[in-house]
Amino acid sequence: MPELPEVEVVRAGLAPAIVGATIRAVEVRDERALTRHVPRDGLLAEDFERRLVGRGLSAAVRRGKFLWFSLGDNEAIIAHLGMSGQMLLRVPGAATERHERIRFTIEHPMHGELAVVFADQRTFGSLAIDRLVPTPDGAAGGFGAPEAVVALQAAHIARDPLDPAFDDGAFVRNLQKRSSAVKRLLLDQTIVSGIGNIYADETLWAARVHPEAPGARLSTRAGARILDEVRSVLDKALAEGGTSFDAQYVNVNGQAGYFAHSLNAYGRGGQPCPRCATPIVRVAFTNRSSHFCRRCQRRR
Repeated sequence: MPELPEVEVVRAGLAPAIVGATIRAVEVRDERALTRHVPRDGLLAEDFERRLVGRGLSAAVRRGKFLWFSLGDNEAIIAHLGMSGQMLLRVPGAATERHERIRFTIEHPMHGELAVVFADQRTFGSLAIDRLVPTPDGAAGGFGAPEAVVALQAAHIARDPLDPAFDDGAFVRNLQKRSSAVKRLLLDQTIVSGIGNIYADETLWAARVHPEAPGARLSTRAGARILDEVRSVLDKALAEGGTSFDAQYVNVNGQAGYFAHSLNAYGRGGQPCPRCATPIVRVAFTNRSSHFCRRCQRRR
């Protein structure tokens, strides 16, 4: 699943092309991409198309793994990429993409006409028209715009570690008051958003913390170290365009990220730890896997 760095790469790639643009046409080719959309009137696809044509796009914003594109009138198009969703920029009239679900034709005052394509192989991603609501703390709702509003469907998740309004102290306290494994807590989007399996493993390897260590057993210093390392890992992944293991994650131009070459733990089961040469362990974790070093990340 695309995590914060991958979603931010997509947001940053879309923003120059869509901010200030007007939606000229919308074509829904697969209604499964609208599972989060609630129609006001009429059929699902017809409602989505009718309510968007002619409207302007004023911002591209991200919170955690959610994107939204502000429309004015306290509404936005909210996007979640799911497991394999892609948002691609194409020239007008470009051939249909493989697994294409929705296509927007937009017109930008500087860039002219463009196509924005939502493609999704596994159909877990979705687009919807959503309301924008005020943020409880009065800070910007997400990265990419200063307005203190957040898409309603993303309002339940916490801020992410790169958000200027992220509360470091509250994050550490939230870890310490729970007995769950620290990796599970890092994946809890109500505590901290944007982190998935890849970056949780990389963070805990860098912080030398066992993924099954209970949050309640973490010292304040250990909690702060985890936060420092997650920011470092996310920043590096952003600089390298995100992590691509296959063709499912690409940026808006269809290019893969290359952070996979910088991974120290995730996906390296059986390979030597870059720090101590002990083989990295891969163990089952819910429906996923955890990767860690038994020597560097001893459970205390």
